[in-house]
Amino acid sequence: MTGPQRQPQEPVGTGLTGPIPISGAAHDARVRAAKAADRTATRRPWPDVRPLDPVHSIKTKLALLVAASVTMASLLVWAGLRLAEIHIGPRYTLPASIVVTLVFTQLLARGMTSPLREMTAAARAMARGDYSRRVRSTSSDEVGELADAFNRMAEDLEAVDRERRELVANVSHELRTPVSALHAVMENLVDGVTEPDHETLNTALAQTERLGRLVEQLLDLSRLDAGAVELDREYLELEPFLGQATRAMSMTGRDVEFVLDVDPPGLQVLVDSARLHQVVANLLDNASRHSPPGGKVFVSARAVGQVVRITVQDQGPGIADADRERVFERFQRGSSRTDGGTGLGLAIARWAVQLHGGTIRVAPTPEEGGCRIDVHLPRALDETPTVTGR
Repeated sequence: MTGPQRQPQEPVGTGLTGPIPISGAAHDARVRAAKAADRTATRRPWPDVRPLDPVHSIKTKLALLVAASVTMASLLVWAGLRLAEIHIGPRYTLPASIVVTLVFTQLLARGMTSPLREMTAAARAMARGDYSRRVRSTSSDEVGELADAFNRMAEDLEAVDRERRELVANVSHELRTPVSALHAVMENLVDGVTEPDHETLNTALAQTERLGRLVEQLLDLSRLDAGAVELDREYLELEPFLGQATRAMSMTGRDVEFVLDVDPPGLQVLVDSARLHQVVANLLDNASRHSPPGGKVFVSARAVGQVVRITVQDQGPGIADADRERVFERFQRGSSRTDGGTGLGLAIARWAVQLHGGTIRVAPTPEEGGCRIDVHLPRALDETPTVTGR
């Protein structure tokens, strides 16, 4: 007796256009505690008076503060001597001048050191997991420069923390789909529900390939973070190279036609073929994924001055102008994308192109619509790439 057949789950088209949010109770508690501490820190018994903000040096500010305090104390003592005939002598004006001078100094010094206290509170909030705090910087001295640098550091830390959380969310989501599908296929085979026929094995193979691509992207991401990568450059003829890449992509079963055009036919470029294949395969995969059924993907290579331009153009919905730069950032998928993916493909493609000293960009939307991506690579190592034309 056999049980019901379990179908592999493929939640690619579920409308997930962004990373899965991660919200843990511990993290939320830390953020709430940080905000409560922020509210406590904002209770100021003394106002922040900052008349010395235009001064560009903290040493000059201190000198002005000392001079103003001494001047005020001297004027009060002098006034006491002048008013001795009405029985207000130095024994009264001297303590009064000390008190007034201390209050005056406290007001000015508090405004000068206020950014330092805000940085201390913000650093404590960061230790609790809240990276949203910023320091109000209005002075142009060394303390103001420190506050600006602290704010930039806080923004970088917030971005790194957001990317870390998005990476965990996206990788978890991408791993869940092929693992669930493989589990269902293997369980059906073990239970005898299905036979190990060609279609079943192809399903399992497709999911293992998807896992392999994800692992390769994560390895490339680690190489990107580690720094420079050595390239094994060689002169590569583009026509057979691009022809092989398009034939391999046509075997994915998507209903699109690849149109290849290389001019001149024997065009060569000095590149690392493995890295260039990574770039081209990613662009072809994106173009075929977004093209309508029966559509065409145009792949071309041209010699443009001292560079070689490789263009991939589809007939899909295109990329919005606001997303033309963002799509090359990590975890960015574009506002029109509704399928799966980690959002790392184009970021890794840009990294591989930049390793060769080239550039990659989303070209202006063609008149016939779709998306066009141009890759410019220097033809040789001793040539400085200059892009001419469109």
